[in-house]
Amino acid sequence: MLYPKLATIPVGHIEDNTILLAEKSRLDQLEHLLEPAEMNFLRRSVEKGVRSFFFPHAEHACFVRILQPADDPGINLEEYRLCGNNLLRELRNYKVESAVVRTFCPDDHALAFMEGLLLGSYQFLPYFTHPEKKSKPLHQLTWAHEQPPVQAVNELNAQIEAVFLTRNMVNEPHSHFDTLKLADAVREAGKTYGFSVEILGKEKIESLKMGGLLAVNQASTVPPQFCILEWHPENAVNSKPVVLVGKGVVYDTGGLSLKSSDGMESMKCDMAGAAAVIGTLAAVAKVGMPVHVVGLIPATDNKISEKAVSPGDVIRMYSGATVEVVNTDAEGRLILADTLHYAKKFDPELVLDLATLTGAAIRALGNQAICYMGTADEQTKRSLEFSGWNTYERLVELPLWKEYGQELKSSIADLKNMGSGPAGMITAGKFLEHFADYPWLHLDIAGPAYLRTANGYRPKDGTGVGVRLLFHFLKKRTMD
Repeated sequence: MLYPKLATIPVGHIEDNTILLAEKSRLDQLEHLLEPAEMNFLRRSVEKGVRSFFFPHAEHACFVRILQPADDPGINLEEYRLCGNNLLRELRNYKVESAVVRTFCPDDHALAFMEGLLLGSYQFLPYFTHPEKKSKPLHQLTWAHEQPPVQAVNELNAQIEAVFLTRNMVNEPHSHFDTLKLADAVREAGKTYGFSVEILGKEKIESLKMGGLLAVNQASTVPPQFCILEWHPENAVNSKPVVLVGKGVVYDTGGLSLKSSDGMESMKCDMAGAAAVIGTLAAVAKVGMPVHVVGLIPATDNKISEKAVSPGDVIRMYSGATVEVVNTDAEGRLILADTLHYAKKFDPELVLDLATLTGAAIRALGNQAICYMGTADEQTKRSLEFSGWNTYERLVELPLWKEYGQELKSSIADLKNMGSGPAGMITAGKFLEHFADYPWLHLDIAGPAYLRTANGYRPKDGTGVGVRLLFHFLKKRTMD
């Protein structure tokens, strides 16, 4: 699909549908843009708490939104995103395909409003016979501004495009998006956005003895792939890379520990972590962010056949550790463990993994937040939380106390792949910790990565969660 972009033009006479965005304290600045009767009606209505207005004109329509700032900056930005998304419904109702925005508020508030409007415009239509009948496009959004913040506009456009790319990959049905197609998507993104790509096929994975990835892939007719993405600009501010690891299970049946039919319905989304890593690299490279970033994606499906790994089997991981597989539906941590050990090759300053890893994370926090945990220092954790709050991809830290590791003890191997207690999202993190001897954070995105119903500017199905969070976090690291 075409990605809607935010363009800018100088303030002047505008013959197009207009969106006026103003804070309540600056209503007077709308007087030269509205008719006197419209302005009087607006003033009276605002005093009664009305914030949304529509004024039809002969040649074009005028939409007005009044912002009421809150005390918390993060809440402010999210409210403005939601305000933009809510306006999108009205634009679609009137079949508006392009509009010009005039703003009478701080630029960051205006950008949040337009971000919500653009993010909400996403549609996934390739498998309709007549997609044009389903399409409700917003082709162009233009910001009329005498001195637009060009860098901020470019960064917003890059993030919107990257989020849509991520959503598209998550929404692709498994019938059209296996591990080989995922590797092709990585190659294509590398060519489009300018980061380097290396793909390791099954023979190379076997030579490296990545036992976790190979075990999960045993039942498949499609070989595993191991994707290495790298953005390394000459002006990078970090001497050691930040490594992003994304779980790439393109479809998860649960293996012999079979999921229910309801649980399997959405399992094309089990590569949302991988998609978020691709999207983040795309956005970072598109704006030329001065940060060295490596992306690592272990890709496989988790199927059933006579060759499938069985509960009770013992496998030897890439690190050399042995793992008793007590549940084949705890497969994501097996492929992530091999990848976390591989990340040591890069001598990273920080590793973050993103994975739709556990149902326990959904039961703990629903779809409103990301469970996270890890060994990085407190400053890094607080920085990530700050980015989560400002992008509203919020995080809740969970402990990695040693007692949780007791659940992973095996009587026949170095450790088991699953604990026995109810805190499954923590024991999964504790398992991964065994393979990460560097500053590391684990983000379990199972809740917000894939929604059964739309939530504001987050659509039904793939949301693209993680891209905006990591973009903000990495940008902040270049500035600190």
